[in-house]
Amino acid sequence: MKSTPLFWALVAGVLFGFGLSLSAMVRPEVVLSFLRFKDLGLLLVLGGAVTVALLAFQLAPRLLDKPWFGQAFAKHPSTLNTRTIGGAAIFGIGWGLCGVCPGPAIAGLGSGNWPLLAALVAIFAGAWVQGRFFGR
Repeated sequence: MKSTPLFWALVAGVLFGFGLSLSAMVRPEVVLSFLRFKDLGLLLVLGGAVTVALLAFQLAPRLLDKPWFGQAFAKHPSTLNTRTIGGAAIFGIGWGLCGVCPGPAIAGLGSGNWPLLAALVAIFAGAWVQGRFFGR
């Protein structure tokens, strides 16, 4: 059986969800405790994630001729402007108020935390409003 990029995306997603569940980031009360500086355990999770991502993004283009499932390595064009800063602020405020981030919320559904469904509906509604009225 030949493996496909979709299979490896599924494997990465399952691994990501498992890590979020293992770190308790799927529980909003743990995240809120972290954001109030009462429990800094998630700081280790954040540091580990940043370290792995930094190494992958810096080393992969140097060690591999091309990505495993792509034609070439590419840079993502991004700009720092008022829209980016405003979006980041709105995301941060929402995260701080409810302790829910999209990735952990989806993983939390997988662990049976059904109240997160309300937060996910709100996240998708906000994304729809942004795309419908403020998208380019």
